[in-house]
Amino acid sequence: MLKGFFNTPKAINEPVKSYAPNSPEKVAVLSAYQKMWNAEIEVPLFIGSEEIKTGNTKNITAPHDHKHIVGKYHLAEKSHIEKAIANALESKARWANMAWEQRAAIFLKAAELIAGPYRARINAATMIGQSKNIYQAEIDAACELIDFLRFNVEFMTQIYSNQPQSNSDVWNRLEYRPLEGFVYAITPFNFTAIAANLPACVAMMGNVVIWKPSDSQVFSAKIIIDVFKEAGLPDGVINVVFGDALMITDTVLASRDLAGIHFTGSTHVFKDIWAKIGANIHHYKTYPRIVGETGGKDFIVAHHSANVKQVSTGIVRGAFEFQGQKCSAASRAYIPKSLWPELKKQLITDVKSMKMGSPEDFGNFITAVIHEGSFDRLASFIDQAKKDSDAEIIVGGNYDKSVGYFIEPTIIVTTNPKYTTMETELFGPIITIFVYEDAKWSATLQLVDSTSEYALTGAIFSQDRYAIEQATVALQNAAGNFYINDKPTGAVVGMQPFGGARASGTNDKAGSPLNLLRWASPRTIKETFVTPEDYRYPFLGE
Repeated sequence: MLKGFFNTPKAINEPVKSYAPNSPEKVAVLSAYQKMWNAEIEVPLFIGSEEIKTGNTKNITAPHDHKHIVGKYHLAEKSHIEKAIANALESKARWANMAWEQRAAIFLKAAELIAGPYRARINAATMIGQSKNIYQAEIDAACELIDFLRFNVEFMTQIYSNQPQSNSDVWNRLEYRPLEGFVYAITPFNFTAIAANLPACVAMMGNVVIWKPSDSQVFSAKIIIDVFKEAGLPDGVINVVFGDALMITDTVLASRDLAGIHFTGSTHVFKDIWAKIGANIHHYKTYPRIVGETGGKDFIVAHHSANVKQVSTGIVRGAFEFQGQKCSAASRAYIPKSLWPELKKQLITDVKSMKMGSPEDFGNFITAVIHEGSFDRLASFIDQAKKDSDAEIIVGGNYDKSVGYFIEPTIIVTTNPKYTTMETELFGPIITIFVYEDAKWSATLQLVDSTSEYALTGAIFSQDRYAIEQATVALQNAAGNFYINDKPTGAVVGMQPFGGARASGTNDKAGSPLNLLRWASPRTIKETFVTPEDYRYPFLGE
């Protein structure tokens, strides 16, 4: 039911702080970093009102100093997952019946807690646990998360206010009910904001959630949990579990009450979940909503009219910010032959100017990749490129995991537009460039569209409006987020709704009302004020 007035605070995007030398925010985040570095936290399961310590634990380490232990987290067994499901379902009725403005107030308060007293802590946790430099932590863990929480409240009110027409004798209305059952949120390591938003936006719409964060994001996940608790989120609304992903997922998918999946992660895992739901479809009480954002093989295409420095900046920022571990990160580029000599010099100059090391040193643009498995995989692609005759590494190509999982930002140039690293998602600081003949602009656009199974983000650089229009049309299905004269990363909540299609996901656009609609099950109510008392219509006559 609709209750109250739609007078929630107007959502505005959170300003990014500068962290300039001697600024209050820099002092605060470094202080928080140093305290948390030696805190050795312990993270239990959060099921209902209980904080469960199973005794079966794993260490939390920093990717840039992997021998340093900053905490441990407890692993669930199957019985804990079953308990979490039962607890969520027990909590469902009371939470679903809470007035929408009361739910909204919780998440608006959470936004203000992150904007204020928790800002330094959540940024520091992201720097330590995910090896983000301060700028990447600030735009993610603080700003984007705050934006999600604020804008989702605004989007929710827009959805609720969307009502059908009525007339004098009939009152029609839409009731945006929560889904019947519980939702399973599976979140990635690379964005603290996404980790919080996937369960939070579902809960905001009146649903209950089982949340499984990534094992590589537990450190900042604990801060998210602390924020939600202080904001007043009732016990049992979001139940948090850690452990074996396959066991947890299989246990959840076996429940008849599964109502939805909110997922960000690998394409293979998402397809596997979808297949299991399909195989189990006759068992469920309702058709589960499946929402997922998965991989990308994101592109940059330059036209011969492009500004070389702009293209270089777009490539360097788009490919190497957060070590290329964004779903939207550029990992293939197509450059016209006429621009290549100048662009090559600029790229090498830019990349060689980058410092790499701990995020505690604010002079470092590059830090570590997330874990050893990622490091080893990326190193293998670099080693192969060094051997292949159709590939050349023009800058970077070195790596070292003795202290942290450090891989230099690496640019591969290939003569083969179908070279392995032009097609395969790498998720690291590696971009591959194919140099094309200027006259083959149209053919190159077709090549871009047909090279990858993914369609998440892409960018074009051009000063020629006809070329921009041509590329926009030709690449219509190649990217769900398409950028003109900008890097293909950095979508802002409320400005660039995010998501892609093909193998990149269901394109339900996080950061917009479209995503929230997936977590509501509308009920149409028609009330007739003067009800007919005779079945006969006028066409029947006397």
